[in-house]
Amino acid sequence: MSGDPYHILGVSHDSGPAEWKRAYRRLAMRWHPDRNDDPQATERFKEIAAAYEQLLAVDLPETAKTSEPASEAEDAAEVAKAADIRLNLELSLEEAALGCRKRVHYHRGKPCPTCDGSGEAGIARTRFCDACHGSGRVRDAARVLIPCTACGGRGLFTERTCPDCQGSGRDSQVVDIEITVPPGMLAGDDLRLAGQGEAGDEELAAGDLYLTIVLHAHRLFTLQGRDLHCRMPVSALVMLAGGEIDVPSLQGRQRITLNPGKAESQELRLPGLGFPGRGDKPAGDLCCTLEPVFPRNLSQQQRWALLQADAVLAADLANTLPEIAAWQAMLAGDGAD
Repeated sequence: MSGDPYHILGVSHDSGPAEWKRAYRRLAMRWHPDRNDDPQATERFKEIAAAYEQLLAVDLPETAKTSEPASEAEDAAEVAKAADIRLNLELSLEEAALGCRKRVHYHRGKPCPTCDGSGEAGIARTRFCDACHGSGRVRDAARVLIPCTACGGRGLFTERTCPDCQGSGRDSQVVDIEITVPPGMLAGDDLRLAGQGEAGDEELAAGDLYLTIVLHAHRLFTLQGRDLHCRMPVSALVMLAGGEIDVPSLQGRQRITLNPGKAESQELRLPGLGFPGRGDKPAGDLCCTLEPVFPRNLSQQQRWALLQADAVLAADLANTLPEIAAWQAMLAGDGAD
């Protein structure tokens, strides 16, 4: 590697591993390609990581240099991050299939403004040591009095606990962001929003927000993989005579022509009209089970129309109603015997 590693990291030549680590984390967070759109970000990030590795190698004992790399050097390409946040994102089937915009509300931590994240603020107060009850001395196993190790023999502690965060150094903030959900996300898929997790600082990049997709039950469709399944009632007369029907889909109604056939349950499969594809996953099919429905509660006019249709069918009984024609032939044969 060309260049002075101390200069690249911006540390002095008499600095040590702790300073190198802080400088590396600060620069890596700044120049990581995921966080910096500069065209030189990738090369700059590699240069910073290489400089850090070189300094770590110089600091290692000779045996370590020839045996195995330091764990810090192995992780040089990783930027230290604050904690990630994971939430569920509830979507309707249409929102998940077609994509949508959603508002997300959640809480995340931030440095306490009162103590600036230190956990200490205000007037110092003194409390007695719980181990020695303020005496500074405790008895050992042999019942001999010795200095209390909990308080160093002082018998008390002096504290400046921040009253607003109770010494944690953290406060809570409400986050309200609008996000874009890409089309084709299934239940259980994760949507990652970089930098929207717990807040970072000079040494830590902000964590990420992961939203796990949860789908509401749909009134018509069920999902099997990326295939959409539904059941649809269809007039038995249309199934017999053939005709056009409107089949529901997530893209709107699809006009389908049925060929003449039997009035019985049947599956209609429409390739590519199921749940949309994503990445290398193709779109699923729309699988609609057609259930025949026979007319009932007929008016006099409707009954007359059906009887007329039956009379027309009876004129060609062998073709239109072969089971009845066979029955009548069997009856005629019984009479002849």
